[in-house]
Amino acid sequence: MLVEPEYARLRREEPITRVTLPYGGQAWLVTRYDDVRFVLSDSRFSRAASVRPGAPRFFEQPVAEGLGYIDPPRHTTVRRLLNRAFTARRVQAFRPRVQEIADALLDGPAGGSPPIDLATAYAQPLAGQVVCEFVGVPYEDSEQFAPFFDAVVSTTAFTPDEIQAAVSGAQRYFADLVTAERRNPSDTFLGELVRQSANEGTLDDAEVANLGFGVVIAGYETTASQLCNFTFLLLTRPERLTWLQENPDGISGAVEELLRYVPMLSYGGNPVVATEDVTVAGQLVRAGETVVPSNNAANRDERVFTEPDEIDLTRRSNPHLAFHHGPHFCLGSQLARAELQIGLRTLLTRRPSLALDVPPEKIRWKRGSVLRAPAALPVRW
Repeated sequence: MLVEPEYARLRREEPITRVTLPYGGQAWLVTRYDDVRFVLSDSRFSRAASVRPGAPRFFEQPVAEGLGYIDPPRHTTVRRLLNRAFTARRVQAFRPRVQEIADALLDGPAGGSPPIDLATAYAQPLAGQVVCEFVGVPYEDSEQFAPFFDAVVSTTAFTPDEIQAAVSGAQRYFADLVTAERRNPSDTFLGELVRQSANEGTLDDAEVANLGFGVVIAGYETTASQLCNFTFLLLTRPERLTWLQENPDGISGAVEELLRYVPMLSYGGNPVVATEDVTVAGQLVRAGETVVPSNNAANRDERVFTEPDEIDLTRRSNPHLAFHHGPHFCLGSQLARAELQIGLRTLLTRRPSLALDVPPEKIRWKRGSVLRAPAALPVRW
């Protein structure tokens, strides 16, 4: 199932219900698709308030910075600046480079004698090199900042002090990159962001560095995790794997369905706080109360998706919420789609006999992380 079966009952009987979060107390959990979209897009719900001291949350260490935790009008200003640097044209022009990186990895690290760990030999370096090159971060420096990423996406695997030290270290590295871009601007996303911020005067160097760091970490760990998740799922569903290998042109629709079906986060959803009284699913939510809109539950809503608990790689209508909705819709969704489409298609085309090297139940999964993914994915061909 991958998604908690209780969500189905809640959608039928209690589309908004009280839950207790691990830290900070109670919140409202919202599970129907239309209601989740409403909460994600309505300006009366604040992401910034959700990380204030004492707010109900899932993790001991609240996230306090980043584009995902600021509200309009500041969010609108910053997002407009990012959109000018992160254009669909720039992503489209980068697709051939994604293909080159995928091929090179299968010719090199992921092309050795099996078994290999697909996570470390293919998924992680593919996602890492793509997002680094796109943003303008030297991939050869990844040994300096990649260790920070494990800590930043940690829930319990690292202490709060270790997480803060990791964030500080990454911020220093990206601050140095911004300083270099000021002196000698490149044609990368970061270079364009530096130029745009200088023209508008809306962001200082520290803010630009934080945004660059945020884009890299959002595109690195998440895409690598989902590429492993998708591959694992297909290798344990032989009929779906065979269909996709025989119909490689169906990769775009298949990726959309896998995005809908496979949850990426290990927790219920990103909390928001009502800034005034607002009615959700017939329930009055008071100002100051926390709401958890569950994208995972929404993506299985039978009112929107036919047979939502089945994987249909040819699904025609698929308005999933894997990339969120509203003001915080994922900035890098098109780059993530390019990586997942090209990465998966190249892997299945060039490794037609790909298979797990251990029984599915022997796969180890990440623990203490906000991301749901195999800790390692041993495969053979």
